[in-house]
Amino acid sequence: MALQCEIAHEVRYDRKNYFYPDTPKNYQITQYTHPLGAGGCLELPSGRRVSITRLHVEEDSAKMVHQGSDSLAGSTHSLVDFNRAGIPLAEIVSEPDMRSGAEAAEYGRELQKILRYVGASDGNMAEGSMRLDINVSIRPRGEEGLRPKVEVKNVNSFKSVQQAVDFEVVRQARAYDAGEAVRQETRMWDEKELASKLMRVKEGESDYRYFPEPDVPPLALASSVVQAWRATLQELPAAKRARYQDPAGLNLDAETTKFLTDDLAVARFFEAAVEQHGAEPKEAAKWLVGDIAGHLNGNKGRVKEFGKIKLTPAGLAELVGLIGQGKITGKIAKELLPELLDEWEGGEEGAVLDLVQARGLEAITDPAVIAALVQKVLEANPEKVEDFRGGKTKLLGFFVGMVLKESGSRANPEVVQSLTVEALNGA
Repeated sequence: MALQCEIAHEVRYDRKNYFYPDTPKNYQITQYTHPLGAGGCLELPSGRRVSITRLHVEEDSAKMVHQGSDSLAGSTHSLVDFNRAGIPLAEIVSEPDMRSGAEAAEYGRELQKILRYVGASDGNMAEGSMRLDINVSIRPRGEEGLRPKVEVKNVNSFKSVQQAVDFEVVRQARAYDAGEAVRQETRMWDEKELASKLMRVKEGESDYRYFPEPDVPPLALASSVVQAWRATLQELPAAKRARYQDPAGLNLDAETTKFLTDDLAVARFFEAAVEQHGAEPKEAAKWLVGDIAGHLNGNKGRVKEFGKIKLTPAGLAELVGLIGQGKITGKIAKELLPELLDEWEGGEEGAVLDLVQARGLEAITDPAVIAALVQKVLEANPEKVEDFRGGKTKLLGFFVGMVLKESGSRANPEVVQSLTVEALNGA
């Protein structure tokens, strides 16, 4: 449904017959004649529209592990891991609408996001929760019809998807230029050599001898059931991106929108801070994209995963609000952030302010107090005062920085600058 497919009213299964070590019973239960979904599409962030041929359910095969070499070609023997054999999976087949390795990788990333948004899979390629096989076929510009396709397996990252597609395009083009034929075959991507290696010549569909699966009866899907499922479908990545960038709405820029929507947990956190707790959208987004992301990706923070941070949406909304109200400075907020992310046990409304007050970190807003700090800094640097008054106006930044340091970063920077200028000009 998330892929806009037409859902079948009757679920049927077929038996696919073939001989290979990863399927010891020599057949696989799949859907050949009646896929669960067909005729869908997926819109990429770049604007490319990729049609979805079908989504069918089938049982997984075993995992082949090749030993004795870093590459398949040099391996001395193979092991078979049957832990995943027979586990149901959904295979999504796309139309040949992608034109480059970059677009293929973009398609994979967008599909991963959709699977995570609807809760169908965690989409973790490193653990095999999501696997991609690519089919590459090239033809001269303007030629009708498709030439033989080559399937490439063992593609374990989106970076590898792009590399494998680009490699195959060049390999096939060179073969055609040399007058050689390109066979329909299955190849394996070699991560070490960044090249595809022949596994086997591809079998045709007739070789599989499909027939209706006798052990799994058909299952009827009532339209009312399908509609009920469709009603539970939540907002998908493309719709969320459009809403975030809507000039009449949040009006966020494309880069910020991408960061927030790439991870559903981040998007939910952001929306809760804004919609439930009243955070100013652009300020909340700025903190998530900037300092919070920087902390998680840096070396100093103990928490490295967004889902494990201690800061709550309410806490972020309060932090942003305190800065906006002038109750704390941005510098103090940044100093508090590591504790809020790694250790904070708050969560109640007003808890961030309680922490600020307990540490004595409230912003200094009294002009008289700030003026006294300015005077103290000027008296400690008489030579620089004379230099400023002699025309070296760039020293203003030095004086402002010293006053802020003297205040423990608690003084309002704008008030500090205004009062410093007045004092230096003898006002």
